[in-house]
Amino acid sequence: RQLRQRLLCAAQSVSYANSEPLQLVRGRGCYLQDEGGRWFLDTRNNVAHVGWQHPRFVEAVAAQLRETNSNSRYLHPARVLLAQRLLRTFPEPLRSGVCFFVNSGSEANDLAMRLARAATGRRRFICVEHGYHGHTEAVIGISPYKFLGKGGEGKPSTTDVVSCPDTYRGRFRRSSPLSN
Repeated sequence: RQLRQRLLCAAQSVSYANSEPLQLVRGRGCYLQDEGGRWFLDTRNNVAHVGWQHPRFVEAVAAQLRETNSNSRYLHPARVLLAQRLLRTFPEPLRSGVCFFVNSGSEANDLAMRLARAATGRRRFICVEHGYHGHTEAVIGISPYKFLGKGGEGKPSTTDVVSCPDTYRGRFRRSSPLSN
């Protein structure tokens, strides 16, 4: 923890406010282990969709790394074959479309904003309160978690914020006696 505080920017804080953040050292399936050997059900991670250390995923990554690891400046058949395979799963007209491969959620959201601007000619966006969309300059502008948080510059004039769809405690509740 002391090294983190000394060597990493404070703006890259842990994403939750408990006083004793977890120091994780490994993951298996849907569980994460801390430096003391305690296991926790992973309820927060937003990246490992197939679970931690899924054997097929680990082997596929290792096999590719044994061959080559490069960016998209060079041609490689796996990239095109993956695009073809993905597009086959979509309904028309998406099936006849193209794929964009990106490195992160931030980059995907930034690209989505650029595509929306190109398609509509508009610069205005709607986001949900408390939303977080990444670390790029563009997506911070649609992330209340960032622009209203510590060090944030407030809501941009091109952003509209709507309430979270919480049917139990939110602004627009379900008409059920259980929701009160």
